[in-house]
Amino acid sequence: MARITASVFTSHVPAIGAAMDLGKTTEPYWQPLFKGYGFSKQWMKDNRPDVIFLVYNDHATAFSLDMIPTFAIGTAAEFIPADEGFGPRPVPKVMGHPELASHIAHSVIQQDFDLTIVNKMEVDHGLTVPLSLMCGEQDPVKGAWPCPVIPFAVNVVQYPVPSGQRCFNLGKAIRRAVESYDEDLNVHIWGTGGMSHQLQGARAGLINREWDNAWLDQLIANPAACAKTPHIDYVREAGSEGVELVMWLIARGAMSDVACFDANNRAISTSRVSVRHRFYHVPASNTAVGHLILEDA
Repeated sequence: MARITASVFTSHVPAIGAAMDLGKTTEPYWQPLFKGYGFSKQWMKDNRPDVIFLVYNDHATAFSLDMIPTFAIGTAAEFIPADEGFGPRPVPKVMGHPELASHIAHSVIQQDFDLTIVNKMEVDHGLTVPLSLMCGEQDPVKGAWPCPVIPFAVNVVQYPVPSGQRCFNLGKAIRRAVESYDEDLNVHIWGTGGMSHQLQGARAGLINREWDNAWLDQLIANPAACAKTPHIDYVREAGSEGVELVMWLIARGAMSDVACFDANNRAISTSRVSVRHRFYHVPASNTAVGHLILEDA
């Protein structure tokens, strides 16, 4: 059967992609940030998955404010980088995995989660920046990402947005879906977005280091409690865009130590996860950058 063996969590700040595309990664401002992903690039080479299930949010690119699905899964064979106003990023197109994506959609919907099936869409920086951070720079024509990617877009742009608990439970359902797929595939699940930042209003530029790191601590050690964080806490403590962190809870809910608890939170096995890498840096543009790699122990 297919299996989820690791989760990756990272911010997807658009300015990070621009810094890579414009050759600014060694400049004093950007160098500390990219140094924090040095381990991750090597880890990715050493632990190359067969498929990445990548949770991100579309920034009014594939979906306008006319139509915003809460959860949307990309089932196409390929996804083209979007033009977000300055031309598409110079990165390869993203190859999908229609068979596994369709299976996950069927399984998760049968577990009572409503997904929007998307057979054609462009992908923006929310998806391509994490790939660049983890996989390094790629030639847009001759290069290729190391494996197929299943895009999974979550609405954290227009309220109402899904709760952390809903996202956490969805992660459990995704793990069950992957494990019911009858092919030997090594799958990584990525949660992206965040951390604390606010892009507008009187608190524009807000960054809360203490809250971010306390949230990371809880995400690792007690994710069930972390999932109960209400939206108002994200907005108050991490800024209006801090609510993107609920997407990390989808990836965290898909790990084995969470999946081995029943509906009454009783342990049914002794699975554990190990922290392979943790990194936090401010600022990247006007955003706090968080990064975490967890593996099944």
